Parts: sequence; structure tokens; C-alpha cells
Amino acid sequence: MNIFPVFLGFLFISTFISPSLSKNCNPQDKKVLLKIKKALGNPYLLASWDPKTDCCDWYCLECHPDTHRVISLTLFSDDRLTGQIPSAVGDLPYLETLLFRHLPNLNGTIPPAIAKLKNLKTLRLSWTNLSGPVPEFLAQLKNLSYLDLSFNKLSGSIPSILSTLPNLDALHLDRNRLTGSIPESFGNFPSRSLYLFILSHNQLSGTIPASLANMDFNTIDLSRNMLQGDASVLFGSNKTTFSIDLSRNMFQFDLSKLQFPKSLASLDLNHNKITGSIPARLTELDLQFMNVSYNRLCGQIPVGGRLQTFDYSTYFHNRCLCGAPLESCK
Repeated sequence: MNIFPVFLGFLFISTFISPSLSKNCNPQDKKVLLKIKKALGNPYLLASWDPKTDCCDWYCLECHPDTHRVISLTLFSDDRLTGQIPSAVGDLPYLETLLFRHLPNLNGTIPPAIAKLKNLKTLRLSWTNLSGPVPEFLAQLKNLSYLDLSFNKLSGSIPSILSTLPNLDALHLDRNRLTGSIPESFGNFPSRSLYLFILSHNQLSGTIPASLANMDFNTIDLSRNMLQGDASVLFGSNKTTFSIDLSRNMFQFDLSKLQFPKSLASLDLNHNKITGSIPARLTELDLQFMNVSYNRLCGQIPVGGRLQTFDYSTYFHNRCLCGAPLESCK
């Protein structure tokens, strides 16, 4: 058998196809990525970012299968990566996901260049040493559906303009140093629902905006702030909320007057100033977790549902609450 034609065929395929594969990476994107690498001090995390290779093959990146433009940049879990978020990230126009996470030596503020990323859907800047305010320019990212700025050192108030984001499904601002009140505008998100509404572990004060009655959150966590007053607008029999955590604040309202979503599976109200009694309506819910300890509740714990499956720590340190699993009522 003459293998010469076969060899020529292989050579033809190699020379014709391979160059096209090696040119998948958009040259402008590649130039920007190398700027980012340099600005971050050429960290080991980005060792695969070799200018001689196709950037679509580099770690921490994803390219669109058809356009070959960079659509995802995810840098995480490297305590050797230092510096600030490079402004060059704003020069990746097709970026849909931007993640800087578990980078304890990443510092500085959130750069305005991020506002240029008009296709961005997910922005996660968490578990870093970022400081400064939550920027108002984030409201320019109209395609944003997931915003996570948790576990940082952000300070100042929460910008009310974030409520204009038309596609936002999740908002994580927890574990920062935020002050001021929850914006009244947060009852006017265009979708009227957020899957996650997490503002816990800050220094927020004031009352719950009445406008939040308009919203139907799946998960609410406002714990460990300095919020006060009536939080009953967060509840309602017509809502589809799964979890509510209002613990360790200064809320004061009558628990017996609340209407609860049938979907509610987790309720944490511990360490507040909540009065009234535990309503029998709670026996109708499939609660997986409940804590109403350290409040000012009175009366007998209703019998039924899952209320007796919780131990005494769920109910203790109330004014005059009684009945199983606490001591019997006299």
C-alpha cells in the first residue's frame, strides 16, 4: 500500500485546520487579559496565561463557542493574588460572568470600569478585602441577574438605585460594614420578586420599608443588624417565601397577628423584642427550622404540626411561654 497519499492528506489537514484552531482567541481580548495578568502581579493562578497559546484554553476563562469572545472570567481561592481589581476588566465587552472570590489580598474599591460590561449577568466579588461604597454605577448593568458583594469591607449606605435593575434575581450584600436604612425603593424592583435578598451581618438601622410588602422574596436574611419596628410586611399568606431570618435585631411586633406563607420552611426570629403568642397557624406549616428564643412571647405553645419536634432552645428566654417542649402551663 502506498502511504504517500495518506501522508499528504494528513499534512493537508494539519496545515489547513490547526492554524484556525490556534486562532480562536480574539486578539483584543487576549491583549486585555494579559494586561489583567500583569496588573495582578502575574500570579501563579494565571500561570496558564501564556501569550503563545490560545487564550480560550487558559484556566479561569470561558469563551463563547461560536464567537470565541471571552464571556466568563472567574478568579478564586488564591491568597497569593494581590492588588486591586484591574480596570482592564471593563475592556472585555462580551463578559457575562465576572467572579473574584476567596481572594483575601485583593483590595481597593470596585472600579468604575465594571459599568462598561453591558452584557454582564453575574457579578460576584466576595470574600475579599475590598472596601469603599457599594457603587451606584452598578445600576447601569441592566442585564445583571446575580449580584454578590458579600464578605468584604464595604461601607456606607445601600444605593437605592439598585432597585432599577430590571433582571435582578439575587442580591447579596451581607458580611460588610454597611450603615443606614434599607431603601424604600427596594419594594419596587421591576420583577416584584428576588430569589435571594441577603443583607445580614451589617450595621443597618431604621425600620423595614412599607414598600417591601410589594415584594415576594424566596429567601430573606436581615439578621445581625440594628433594625427595629414592625417587620410584618415581609410576611403574608399570598407569598411564596421559603426562609425568613430576622434574628438579632430590635424588631418589635405581635407574632400572633402575622399571616404566614404556606411555603415557609425556616423561620428565625431569635433575639428581638417580639410580643404576643405563637399562633396555631404555624402548626399547618412544614417547618424544618424555627427559633423564637430571646423575645417577649407569652402563652402556650400550640400542639401539632412540627412545633413539638423542636427542642427547648427554640423557645427559651421568653417572658411567659409555656407548654411542650418547655414546662407545662399552670
